[in-house]
Amino acid sequence: MHHFDYRNGVLHCEGVSLETLAREVGTPTYVYSDATLRRHYTVLADAFADVHCLIAYAVKANSNLGVVATLAALGAGADVVSGGELKRALAAGVPANRIVFSGVAKTEAEIELGLEQGIHQFNVESLPELHRLARVARRMDKTAPMAFRVNPHVEAAGGHAHISTGGAGDKFGIAWHEAPAFYEVARQLPGVDPVGVGVHIGSQIFRLAPLREAWTKVVALVRQLRERGVGILRVDFGGGLGVPYKPSDDPDSPALYAAQAREVLGDLDVELILEPGRLIAGNAGVLITRIEYVKERDGRTFVILDAGMNDLIRPALYSAHHEVIPVLEPASGASRAPVDLVGPVCESTDRFAKDRPMPPLAEGELVAFMTAGAYGATLSSQYNTRPLVAEALVRGNDYAVVRRRPTFEDMIALERAPDWISGG
Repeated sequence: MHHFDYRNGVLHCEGVSLETLAREVGTPTYVYSDATLRRHYTVLADAFADVHCLIAYAVKANSNLGVVATLAALGAGADVVSGGELKRALAAGVPANRIVFSGVAKTEAEIELGLEQGIHQFNVESLPELHRLARVARRMDKTAPMAFRVNPHVEAAGGHAHISTGGAGDKFGIAWHEAPAFYEVARQLPGVDPVGVGVHIGSQIFRLAPLREAWTKVVALVRQLRERGVGILRVDFGGGLGVPYKPSDDPDSPALYAAQAREVLGDLDVELILEPGRLIAGNAGVLITRIEYVKERDGRTFVILDAGMNDLIRPALYSAHHEVIPVLEPASGASRAPVDLVGPVCESTDRFAKDRPMPPLAEGELVAFMTAGAYGATLSSQYNTRPLVAEALVRGNDYAVVRRRPTFEDMIALERAPDWISGG
């Protein structure tokens, strides 16, 4: 469900015409719907209303301050994977005691920042990280609340091999068989307090069965650890529930997700932590882009856009599908012909879709990439010295530019040619 639809023949985000927004802000631009963000968070929160639950939004999905602040105002926490994301969450109004710090390579400086701010929990992914966390905490005269992220060896859980994180060959978490011994180390180590067990097996999971398998293992581990005297108070079930990118996609619902979580937890008295990202932000955003050229060659039609793989890398990185629709509504029954939708970047992988059936398109027209609110802007770059894509947040009939497009001077402000070049 989202708040993008045609009104009087023009695609709108809530009450704002994307044609008007493109004219005023330029293209390419990401456009996010406040109403969709709020609805998705609220649907999930309502599904877990009877559970002691922290919904820690995965900032990596869409880290724009406007997006994170919108969710923080609803009571969301944050799942962060870097010191920068931690600072973003704080700047957006997320209380430190609702922040979970994940990630496999936390630096001492990042650990210090988390301890200084008093975050809710560190999700630890290795024994060396545990010892670093304890060492820094002791130096600061603090105790770090932590959970091991346990890799349950649930294979092929994600929608693509590159976003599956729960298999034995993935870099994330400690091995399932290591957990009891590692928790015993943590229990006896000054500076850390092992309060939780975490798991996250991947992203874009349509069916709940692999999640059930992973969660069941975690609950059994919690009971085992408690019998051994480890005071586990929290269970982090991660995120991963998929969103529809195609009309035929039919992921299981948040209501079913919540029902399964309650069933698996049973009478286990813990705080439940969830880390949804794509589920909240995915179809809350679109990328609008203008057609620069329509090129015919060797029997193919190339629709060349002003958005490139540096703006939306998911198709190049994951062979990901995004529905692409014209901003001006096509005539009813308009014929469709296969085209390649490509960008201006000097790479053969700068292709969003091949042989995609599209209605007639012409130079200067606008199209929108749907379900682009997650892992779009956050993965963008300035490759080919192209400015970072702009971002706008819509609420009702108003919009705000929540990330401006940088100028060339902005882009090179951190660079300089060394003096010896001109000095001879």
